[in-house]
Amino acid sequence: MTIFEERFQRIKSEKERLTETPNKKLASGDGLCERYKFPVLTAAHVPLFWEYDLDPRSNPYFMKRFGINAVFNAGAIKLSGKYLLVVRVEGYDRKSLFAVAESANGTDGFEFWQYPLEMPETREPDVNIYDMRLTAHEDGWIYGLFCTERKDPAAAPGDESRAVAQCGIARTRDLRTWERLADLRTPSTQQRNVVLHPEFIDGQYAFYTRPQDSFIEAGHGGGIALGLAPCIENAQITLETVIDAKKYHTVYESKNGQGPAPIKTRLGWLHLAHGVRHTAAGLRYVLYLFMTDIADPAKVIYKPAGYFLAPEGIERTGDVSNVVFSNGWIMDDDGSVFIYYGSSDTRLHVATTSVERLLDYVTHTPPDGFTSLASRKTLTSLIDRNLALLTPGQTKGGSAYPVLT
Repeated sequence: MTIFEERFQRIKSEKERLTETPNKKLASGDGLCERYKFPVLTAAHVPLFWEYDLDPRSNPYFMKRFGINAVFNAGAIKLSGKYLLVVRVEGYDRKSLFAVAESANGTDGFEFWQYPLEMPETREPDVNIYDMRLTAHEDGWIYGLFCTERKDPAAAPGDESRAVAQCGIARTRDLRTWERLADLRTPSTQQRNVVLHPEFIDGQYAFYTRPQDSFIEAGHGGGIALGLAPCIENAQITLETVIDAKKYHTVYESKNGQGPAPIKTRLGWLHLAHGVRHTAAGLRYVLYLFMTDIADPAKVIYKPAGYFLAPEGIERTGDVSNVVFSNGWIMDDDGSVFIYYGSSDTRLHVATTSVERLLDYVTHTPPDGFTSLASRKTLTSLIDRNLALLTPGQTKGGSAYPVLT
């Protein structure tokens, strides 16, 4: 057997095993959602014919000719009974592209479509595109909003690290053919994590934005803002109103941004967002939830304290460690919710829960009091209520057992 044949058979078998291995639901530690044992997608899941030249004459050692470094941060939608992810696929060359992977059940068996998406360019070509949010809008289109990155024209000579991020907009009916629209224009210098609201507000298209001063730092701005544009083909927002601000000594003190488009529920619009804070080890990204009013999506009515989901185990390590990030979720007809989240800019996971569980969490979990004293009062109140339910002697040694009177 030649080197080509041996490597081809081995790598092909490994990829097939990845796709065919059922995912295993893990026991929930906090009752909010269930994680799964395996990532749903990694760089190893991409088709063999993406990375390798399959001709033994031109590739006798069966080397990678187009290496894939990471697969993560996916927009999500369900069409024709299939769970579809528009995934960020990053090559060895640091450029990202979009590709669609589909599954019959949403938790495993994801397979990529043969080709990555062909995303048209605007008059100003993108250098890098990534992190698409999908919105099935009431106007009948499916919109994909994503970050388009270009070199900062104001960078000093020799500075090859400064970038400008803006919001690219494209629309489709089937995720296969895309029409590129003009980039979103806003009062902010840079835009990342922009999301289209699923419904018109006052007859206009509504966008969740994140005003920020530079490519990385939010600066004096920051927070999740809401802005309106009268049309989508040349969308322009003249006023960004922050509805969920960053705040000192919270999980979103450095910056925060909308995740996927919000889910409409019987109690309000349910939002999944990411929060970022500085630590001695660098930035830490977590996910949190909040709810806005059905009639007024700019009005926050519930916001539990702290994070909903944070990196655990292998999720903590990767190209950019200590990060979880979500730009896609799917609510099924039965109320099940599939949350797709990237970990450490390396791989993609799924967590499952239900709308009712999320509503319970959002409406009954106490908000942040923003001081240690307030947190102690919140905890003391919970302890007092629980002790009143327990029989005498059940708290010996500081332990309480769930045998109620």
